[in-house]
Amino acid sequence: MPRLPAVPGRVLVVDDEERQRAALAAMLSEAAFETQVAADGQEALERLTAFSVDVIVADLIMPRMDGFELLRTLKERGDLTPAIALTGFGSIEKALTAVHDLRAFWYLEKPVEPRAFRTLLERAIRYKRSLQKTEELKRDLSLHGVLGDLVGISPAMQQIFSLIRQVAPTSAPVLISGESGTGKELVAREIHKCSPRCDGPFVAINAAALPETLVESELFGHEKGAFTGAMERSAGCFEQAHGGTLLVDEIGEMPPSTQPKLLRVLEDLKVRRLGGKHEITVDARVLAATSHQLGTHLREELYYRLSVFQIEIPPLREHKEDIPPIADVMLRILNKKHGTRVTGVDAEVLDLFHRYDWPGNVRELRNVLERAAIMAGEGLIRLTSLPSPAFAVSPGSHSRPSSDYEGSLVLQPGQPLTKIEEAYIKLTLDHVRGNRKLASEMLGISLRTLQNRLAALREEVRAGIPCS
Repeated sequence: MPRLPAVPGRVLVVDDEERQRAALAAMLSEAAFETQVAADGQEALERLTAFSVDVIVADLIMPRMDGFELLRTLKERGDLTPAIALTGFGSIEKALTAVHDLRAFWYLEKPVEPRAFRTLLERAIRYKRSLQKTEELKRDLSLHGVLGDLVGISPAMQQIFSLIRQVAPTSAPVLISGESGTGKELVAREIHKCSPRCDGPFVAINAAALPETLVESELFGHEKGAFTGAMERSAGCFEQAHGGTLLVDEIGEMPPSTQPKLLRVLEDLKVRRLGGKHEITVDARVLAATSHQLGTHLREELYYRLSVFQIEIPPLREHKEDIPPIADVMLRILNKKHGTRVTGVDAEVLDLFHRYDWPGNVRELRNVLERAAIMAGEGLIRLTSLPSPAFAVSPGSHSRPSSDYEGSLVLQPGQPLTKIEEAYIKLTLDHVRGNRKLASEMLGISLRTLQNRLAALREEVRAGIPCS
């Protein structure tokens, strides 16, 4: 497994021994770290006023102001910069005091071993950047109700933001649930961005979108010749996500035969490519998402392994107060994408949005806004910019809009079941503008079942079977 790239950063070395300072500075410079030095704690504080650092490396025993006093001063100031304490032989107990009581990141014994020193520095820098991102996100939340690409001022969304902040710094698996279009992958990406793994890859795989025969190959990889068509070695998603995060979307669609193998990887952190003879150690945090109640779709032991921490995203119809800020953020993005100059949404349109139930959730809202922004071009989005008849909401309606959907399927005695089924599937697909995933949820079947049924209907048409 290739080594993760080094994390560049700025380091302040504090040591009263000139030779030790020079040796550490040279070691850091060779590793591409930007370095400053100080002879004691007092000089270190002076340096920090002009030099922003990612890590402080400080000897504990120094004249004038020692490492303990330096760490105590930084703690009282609320300075979050991680510090690595340097200690001589036989002073481990003092170093642990600095770690536990003064919040030092960790300690190293002198003489410093270069590889251990560099590894500890990289971890400390990742930790510092994770803390910085958390503070930035807290400011965004308090000012704008924004967490990365997620937007929401409602109590429901604020709770989602809080859960993300709590679980992101850990390595715990997370099960994210919610209807199609609610933003499950966005939540997963924010967990990754707010975690110490943020510099690593984020890899997503949709279990429902792959044929059963390819799921294991995509997850675990394969060797050349492992099966027909395997022309070369391929790394799976676990290997691709090494050092980062893997999202398994629609985990409930995972084939039963693959679930025990996935569970074993989660427990052992080792994968074996299809056709391979050796196991490969992987370090990937696993997040799972589902738009269905898992029920019997998932093995019990796998469900418990993946659902250590759960986040349930509410449908848009349950937090419609978030529609205005979501629309504002989306329109800024769409203006950049299409070169439009839309300034906002007219009050009548917002009223219409509040009376609509949004079966496609935030994804449907974005689609409507994108079409409307293109139609409007500039200024406010008005009723004339909206698609019709999708938003022909009758006065006083608080459910989905009325349209010519009602009455378009007429049931008569003696009709073939295949004709009724085909018409109902087409009706549902029309209602959700061709979104098969959402249609499968409304029909109460899996996405794979819907795709198989559509394929069967096409075959019947080709064969000349009168199914409509």
